[in-house]
Amino acid sequence: MEKIYIIEDDENIRELLRVALEGFGYKIMAYESAESALEDMKEIKPDMAVFDIMLPGMDGLSAIKIIREDPILKTIPIICLTAKDKELDAVIGLDAGADDYITKPFGVLELAARIRSLLRRSTKDDKDDVIKMKSLEINPKAREVRVDNNIVELTFKEYELFMYLFENNSRVVSRDELLNQIWGYEYDGESRTVDIHIRTLRQKLGDIGTTYIKTIRSVGYRFIKAEE
Repeated sequence: MEKIYIIEDDENIRELLRVALEGFGYKIMAYESAESALEDMKEIKPDMAVFDIMLPGMDGLSAIKIIREDPILKTIPIICLTAKDKELDAVIGLDAGADDYITKPFGVLELAARIRSLLRRSTKDDKDDVIKMKSLEINPKAREVRVDNNIVELTFKEYELFMYLFENNSRVVSRDELLNQIWGYEYDGESRTVDIHIRTLRQKLGDIGTTYIKTIRSVGYRFIKAEE
């Protein structure tokens, strides 16, 4: 049974999420503050965390950054909740290390679908071979991407997006396909989700990002392998 930490200061929403997600078979630990959740994570590592951005005391973004800097906790899939339906809030959340975001109000079924998708991808088998292309190195087993031998700190979703483009480098991949394959459901919310992830992915990869990941106008994206 997967353990999910819910960090939400609104008691009504927190209780609703706890009851609903327990109904889907998850073990839920619910917290009002980020501080208490982080303290428990030191003892019991969850399979996933859902953080509200606006929290009393330490905010959700600060907590996510702490998790991503912890060598033991950094691979935990994280979804952030925000009451603000703005692109800037999504970008900030993704930059902080969140793998996905959902804006309030939201449906429990939609949140559950995103949770299933992240958990499914976090437990799938990885290939053992290390892939090298000039200054780029990919280690699927460790889920690591290196540029000039330096680890690029990618979130779960950024890594999945990068690998999907890499594995489908022979063709252009549409935004709709990326939404369905990476997010794992028919997405009817923010259509900019893919573009936001691509933007942060390119920023983290530096020159490699703009060299290998090409925008195909009005269609989607394609990974262009550098010549050996």
